[in-house]
Amino acid sequence: MFKKNKLLFLTMVSVLLLVLAACNTDSDSGKDTDKTADKDASSTGELDFGKVDFLSILTGGTQGTYYPLGGTFADLITSDTGVKTTAEVSQASAANMTALQNGEGDVAFVQTDIAYYGTNGTLMFDGQKIDSVSALGALYPETVQLVTLADSGIKSFADLKGKKVSVGAPGSGTYANAEQLLEIHGLTMDDIKAQNLDFGESADGIQSGQIDAAFITAGYPTGAVEALNATKGVYIVPVEADKAKELIAKYPYYAVDAIPAGTYGLEKEIPAVSVGAMLAVKKDLPEDLVYAMTKAIYDNTDKISHAKGAFIKAETGLDGIGIEVHPGAQKYFDEVNK
Repeated sequence: MFKKNKLLFLTMVSVLLLVLAACNTDSDSGKDTDKTADKDASSTGELDFGKVDFLSILTGGTQGTYYPLGGTFADLITSDTGVKTTAEVSQASAANMTALQNGEGDVAFVQTDIAYYGTNGTLMFDGQKIDSVSALGALYPETVQLVTLADSGIKSFADLKGKKVSVGAPGSGTYANAEQLLEIHGLTMDDIKAQNLDFGESADGIQSGQIDAAFITAGYPTGAVEALNATKGVYIVPVEADKAKELIAKYPYYAVDAIPAGTYGLEKEIPAVSVGAMLAVKKDLPEDLVYAMTKAIYDNTDKISHAKGAFIKAETGLDGIGIEVHPGAQKYFDEVNK
């Protein structure tokens, strides 16, 4: 009896030890699995992106520069971060600032001057200060192009008097540019027959003879102007050096620019002025997500097929920005420009 009890006891002890060993193994395995999962998630940034699984980039009209670039940026961000990103057609700069403020988008193309007006509550944002938007980075110069037909007889700003001229939507960046350039040339909106058309409508209007000229603020070559030139030769009215200097003295966010010969079939370089194009983001986007977005764009500029891709560089990513930079973007630029 004693031997049977002893044997039973030893058997029970052995079983108990095996059970304990198995439990420890499962527990350790679970910990290792958890660590691996944490490591994998951390390496992709998934844990640091919060609950953001979709991003919307607000661009502009389909015939401008913002829209095709926005599509490229959306692809780069989706590929590098795993967060599905799409480019959306919009009314461009001023409308984009308001849309970001209202939570109707996450990222947006904006002119640097319009971003400044918005965050300071001036001009078209008087009484509607934008306080939920910060900068991701500067992109390229946006040239203010006063477009007409080569045979229109319009060769200077003075020739605009009494003419039908598209100046963009009221409150838009293009409208502000048109108003300021007219001012420097001794004109006002009352001196012209102002039309509020987008880029595509402006090109169609010039082609059909419904309007005589149009202000188009966009990176050249601009799709709408190229399409117009394909059917009728275009002319860009120059901003002479003395007027550019006067404009910049009053509105320092402008810069001297020029449209190269050959663009739109132009026989010679046309002096012009420009503002900057930039990307703005909602302030409440996670820092690590904005860092990853910024890196996805500025580390992959060689994948940007649009001509303006040559201007997009990490070393100039903060140039001309007059508003607060998102901490995630600032982290990226601090790393690459140190």
